[in-house]
Amino acid sequence: MSVVTVTDLRVTVGRALVDGVSFEVGAGEVLAIVGASGSGKTTTGLALLGEYPAGAEVSGEVKVRGRAGFVPQHPGAVLNPVRRVGSVLRELASVSAVEQAVDAARFPRSLLDRYPHQLSGGQQQRLVLAQALLGSPAVVVADEPTTGLDRETRDEVVGEFGRLAQRGVALVVLSHDMDVVRALADHVVVLRAGKLMESGPAAEVLTNPRNPYTRALLVDPIRAAADDATGSERLRVENLVAHHGKATALHGIDLRVSTGECLAVMGPSGSGKTTLARCVVGLHPPTSGTITLDGRPLARTLRSRPRHDLAAIQYVFQDARASFDHRRPVLDQVARTAVLLRGMSTQDSRAAALSVLASFRLDEATARRLPPTLSGGELHRAALARAVLASPEVLVCDEITTGLDTVTRQSVLAQLTALRDAQALTLILITHDHTVATHLADRVMTLHEGRLRTP
Repeated sequence: MSVVTVTDLRVTVGRALVDGVSFEVGAGEVLAIVGASGSGKTTTGLALLGEYPAGAEVSGEVKVRGRAGFVPQHPGAVLNPVRRVGSVLRELASVSAVEQAVDAARFPRSLLDRYPHQLSGGQQQRLVLAQALLGSPAVVVADEPTTGLDRETRDEVVGEFGRLAQRGVALVVLSHDMDVVRALADHVVVLRAGKLMESGPAAEVLTNPRNPYTRALLVDPIRAAADDATGSERLRVENLVAHHGKATALHGIDLRVSTGECLAVMGPSGSGKTTLARCVVGLHPPTSGTITLDGRPLARTLRSRPRHDLAAIQYVFQDARASFDHRRPVLDQVARTAVLLRGMSTQDSRAAALSVLASFRLDEATARRLPPTLSGGELHRAALARAVLASPEVLVCDEITTGLDTVTRQSVLAQLTALRDAQALTLILITHDHTVATHLADRVMTLHEGRLRTP
């Protein structure tokens, strides 16, 4: 008997987000829903939880037999920032049930007394998986569950999902990561602009796709980086030490990045990669050490940096959705960057914003919408456009290809390469994606337990 049955589902908000989608998932089966950003994956997944966009017109039928758990793409958005994570879990279930869930999700019990901001992206992801497992769900909907995870942690999460399926839990995985889909899926549904392009057994769809769109998703060409950088030194970090409370996150980091160079910083979840990035841009004040740009020292915090230094180093957040005000159109927020950091008029800033957004394949109609109505991939591109609009000298990108489909990722990486060629832009990529690091970066450095090593 099927645990999930979806029949001719249609969800419309001005336009069709999902248009006539049908599928079934049995106990212990894994269904992967794949497609480019904006294809309707998340809308379909949330429908299994009985959740729809505000003002949506819904038709068709969704049946779920039993409780549904949910693992969101951006775990930080569902965690209470002022509550210790263990306290929240213990309000939902007994102590023994919480311990069983966190063990199953590979979340260390020793971290239950921490607040969400004290956890790495990978630790947050495992925490929300544990939360989803409370109450023994019949089906778990996982929206990009490996987003931002290093390869080792990703494999652990994939292994845990596989064990869940073996115990009879139905899984619906929404993913751009075809390696994850290949490892987990029994069946695959391919969506494009809300329509079902192709579906069937994973072995058939992934090895012999009938639809050209499916074939495009499976191909993974990434444009190689420009020639090795030979410019002068642009950014220097010396003896950088940073703390999270009493815990040392970074131990005496030293690095130099040249004009036009791309440096990839890799390492497992919790190794200090994002802390290093936030120190460079002024979002996390270091305990000691210096950061210099073109030979001049930078203030420790954003508030202490003058406008030209704010514009010079831009940061693209891993959680693009959380970086936008949900009540204001995307275009207004992107254009505001040019007003604040480049002194442009409102009219000129909008024109400049539309031009940059278009280069990242976001048209004016999309840009005028509110952030909650855009897909995760669209918001990633909008966040990148907002940073580029400041005309930075250094662009720090924290997992910017995470959660992007193959076509969108290729477009974003090609745009970054073009920016390097045209503007001698210095890039610092915080990434778990070895393919991106290999093809785009001039150098790769690895963080482990807050210490920087050359692999």
